[in-house]
Amino acid sequence: MDRSEAATSEAYWVVYQPGEASPLHVHYDMEQIFYVLRGVGELRVGHEGKRPVPVAAGNLVRIPPGTHHRVLCQGSEPLVYLNVGCFVAGKPVDEPTWETHLRTVCKENGWDFEATRNG
Repeated sequence: MDRSEAATSEAYWVVYQPGEASPLHVHYDMEQIFYVLRGVGELRVGHEGKRPVPVAAGNLVRIPPGTHHRVLCQGSEPLVYLNVGCFVAGKPVDEPTWETHLRTVCKENGWDFEATRNG
């Protein structure tokens, strides 16, 4: 469900192959809920990503707004989780779709948009 289809939330699957990870990043405008469906990994939280939290199938994790985080797949199979993002002040007007949001996050973090979108 793309954010363009909802007023206060979005939901999507995240799949990381063994060894893959998201870059350390933060969302100031949303709270996120991760429900791990398959695999094992590690969630790193905090400004420098130094607090490791193991995650595995069946775990439910909440990331408060303004919390730096990154997810790493540490097993031999993909790490798959459902990510539900809830906008704390309503859907951002300047990021009405997933693509506009991803472009903004990439710009803020110095990431390559095409590599992130296709990765």
